[in-house]
Amino acid sequence: MRLGVIDIGSNTVHLLVVDAHHGAAPIPATKHKMVLRLAEHVDADGAIDEPGAADLARFVHECLGIAEDQGVEEILAFATSAIREAPNGDAVLERVRRETGVDLQVLEGTDEARLTFLAARRWVGWSAGRLLVIDIGGGSLELTLGDDEEPDVAKSLLLGAGRVTLDHLPGDPPSAEDIRAARRTVRAALAREIRPYAKAASPDSVVGTSKTMRSLARIAGAAPSGEGPYVLRTLHVDDVRATIARIAPMTGAERSTLAGVSSARARQILAGGIIAEASMDLLGVDELSICPWAMREGVLLRYLDLMT
Repeated sequence: MRLGVIDIGSNTVHLLVVDAHHGAAPIPATKHKMVLRLAEHVDADGAIDEPGAADLARFVHECLGIAEDQGVEEILAFATSAIREAPNGDAVLERVRRETGVDLQVLEGTDEARLTFLAARRWVGWSAGRLLVIDIGGGSLELTLGDDEEPDVAKSLLLGAGRVTLDHLPGDPPSAEDIRAARRTVRAALAREIRPYAKAASPDSVVGTSKTMRSLARIAGAAPSGEGPYVLRTLHVDDVRATIARIAPMTGAERSTLAGVSSARARQILAGGIIAEASMDLLGVDELSICPWAMREGVLLRYLDLMT
């Protein structure tokens, strides 16, 4: 069947249309996205402002039109940390429902983590053994570890690349002092949360997901997306450190000229590097592989599982 997934993230709103059936990998048919940056459309209290809510409703309506043109039989629509953390999140959801008819489901952070872990497990297979997944989003960081399709440990931390940029890295480029302070803050927040991972058995395999991880790997020399999803792409912690040092003095416009870095995410890639480096270092990860599947694919896979 042809399914559509609308993913409301902190940075971008995505529509993914796939052909899928139980027991097979979802095959992408088309993609559509809008850089909305909901996390920046907030007032002093953290509530999503009128332009942000209006743009969200408009884009969801646009997604419905594309999905209809593509012959989508079922739409799965969900929102993550930007809506989840907003005090007026329910009102925004009601507006979208009223104006488009779409009932957005808000995923809790641990649900994000578990769905991403499911997607990564299905991608790498059982031969990967005990699996650690590091997923850096715009609003949150998800860390999961386990032997099965359900992780034994799943955490969602408010350490997304967009959030850290907004909260700790002002300026374009940010000052060296602000960068050092951001690194200390991220490491301290992570250090408080890694005890369950330290107590668990060491992973046999480690993967990173998300656009941030893919961009960091591409800067470090990984194959471009045009070579397809089955090319092995890896990221070493030393390459992350080198990337941080390289891009720290750059403006957003300068970073957008780097391979794999879009203008929409250019300012955030430094924060993404800081989060990746701290996560890998504190979890004892020297190198990870890049997994092209993440939460959207996890949503699809879980839906197909429940249909059987």
